Amino acid sequence: MSRESVARNYAGALLELAGREDAEEAWLGHLADIAALFRDSDRFRAFLLTPRVSADRKEATLREALGDRFPEPFLRFLLVVIEKRRQGLLPEMEEACRELLNERSGRVHARVTLPFPADEALRARVETELARVLDAAVTVDYRTDEALIGGLVVRVRDRVLDGSVRRKLQVMRRTLLEERSGAATGRRDGPAAEPQRREHGKHGDV
Repeated sequence: MSRESVARNYAGALLELAGREDAEEAWLGHLADIAALFRDSDRFRAFLLTPRVSADRKEATLREALGDRFPEPFLRFLLVVIEKRRQGLLPEMEEACRELLNERSGRVHARVTLPFPADEALRARVETELARVLDAAVTVDYRTDEALIGGLVVRVRDRVLDGSVRRKLQVMRRTLLEERSGAATGRRDGPAAEPQRREHGKHGDV
């Protein structure tokens, strides 16, 4: 089973549990917090992934650190994820959970990556344009990647629209390499062809 399918299964289970508390959006927020911590904190990610820390120790540490921040049913779900060794899928679970909620409400979820944090004015412009292009209500998850240099990258489901300066530089570099390769090929062909033309001319004179 693919990572995406496994993540979607866990996301469905999470929403089912959250529905019993009428707290789907709240639990999505909790999952987003954990997924962001997993992505951004090397220490937290290493703690969850290392096999050198026992499951019991991980549970005790998480309960101590997160017990006052998240409801007990959500915390139990997180502990099951770790017990089943699926903690590496936490970011994918968040995305799948968001998509499932959006499907139920008719919204479209987009992930927008920028080289700098987006202010309110920029967010409003991006979301208005996405709603127009997709012809649907949208929810947007913003992320920052300084390597983009400029522009933005938009991901909607399996589609990625890359309008970043980094992407343009990659395309330019590939074009230059192809042109250089073609020029080198032409230089190799040139000297080999010339003697053949002279040879043909000599026989013609005879």
